[in-house]
Amino acid sequence: MDATPTDVFDPDLEPALVVDDGQRFVVEALDARGYLERPQRPGGPAPRRIEDARGHCLVGPIAVRGAEPGDVLAVTLHSITTSGWGWTSAGAVDTPLNARLGVTDRVDLLWDIDDEAGTATNQLGFTVDTAPFLGVIGTTPAEPGQHSTTPPRPGHGGNVDCRSLVAGSTLFLPVHVPGALLCLGDGHAAQGDGEVCGTAVECGTTTDLTVSVVPAPALPSVHATTPTERLTFGFDADLNAATDAALGDMVTWVAAELGLDRPTALALLSTCADLRVTQVANQTWGVHAALRHDALRRNRPRP
Repeated sequence: MDATPTDVFDPDLEPALVVDDGQRFVVEALDARGYLERPQRPGGPAPRRIEDARGHCLVGPIAVRGAEPGDVLAVTLHSITTSGWGWTSAGAVDTPLNARLGVTDRVDLLWDIDDEAGTATNQLGFTVDTAPFLGVIGTTPAEPGQHSTTPPRPGHGGNVDCRSLVAGSTLFLPVHVPGALLCLGDGHAAQGDGEVCGTAVECGTTTDLTVSVVPAPALPSVHATTPTERLTFGFDADLNAATDAALGDMVTWVAAELGLDRPTALALLSTCADLRVTQVANQTWGVHAALRHDALRRNRPRP
């Protein structure tokens, strides 16, 4: 599937693609700005797929046969490769965070990405390691109208910007409309937790994925498994509320799986789980709780 674009989540949009439950397919997505070609210079102009876009240039919506409200959609990412170049922009938007940091001038970086080497190098000569992922993977809200792609949503995912969702991960998303109407894109070749300037190494991507309907998921909310850990998420304008949501879901997951009460689950998680600020860039705080797959190992209880 090529980059059939949308720049909003909208339950009234006709699907760009209809797939079967459990189907594996490949999606090619442009970068968040929808550049059709590499700019000639950092921050320079280039034609875009959607001029005057209202949000991210995403592929979708993708309808999944059999997905109904109340289900959870599992999106398994088998591989993610980049377009070979990317960009980063800081200070481009007058935000409270930029003001507090004293970042009032715009700076643009243009990157050459080498997927085989796992690196990206910019025009200043700096190189970073890459670990490509999709910044936006989300299901469509049921409420009528056009919904912005900018804020992540507790029941939908969307602009989660979690750098742990690399190839080999599965993201679980609640379904709110028939077919789920999945939209995805906003490729990032490299990003730190927080996405602190508001952008990562933004790039186009080619993603090999499978979508499956899960009738009885571990949690009814947004959650994920990665090659190394399990993740739960919280999204809220209040950092405390986002933290409570992420941690509360992890307590629920571990307590149910291991047959524990919530205080015991919380006590165990305090010894081995991590809380991370997912992103600070999207009008809504993102927090994720992370638990390594091998973090809790049960032996015989003491007599």
